[in-house]
Amino acid sequence: MAKVTVENRSLVVEVEGLDRLWALRSRLDIPLANVRGATHDPGIAREPKGIRTGGTHVPGVITAGSFRHDGERVFWDVRNPAGAVVIELADERYARLVVEVDDPRAVVASVERALTPR
Repeated sequence: MAKVTVENRSLVVEVEGLDRLWALRSRLDIPLANVRGATHDPGIAREPKGIRTGGTHVPGVITAGSFRHDGERVFWDVRNPAGAVVIELADERYARLVVEVDDPRAVVASVERALTPR
């Protein structure tokens, strides 16, 4: 599971618990300028992951780490697809982040609010 927050014009994804070990990452900091949007998408867990380049993939149990799919790098940290949030990125190491969170709707609303010009 991951904790997603907005801090100092950055999107911060903190991988929690043993998922740090499985994902080979504990934190990602992404400038908000490079965040395109976020959606709650439980169905994404059924889609192909691509080639694992670092991390863990046990189908139906956990997908965590870096994967290459259709020429793009994707970061995953999902055990329960019901909590999956997809964060689309531009000009970053990853094209998208797929992470499980406690409250997907709140995370999506928070990211979208942070992207709305004031």
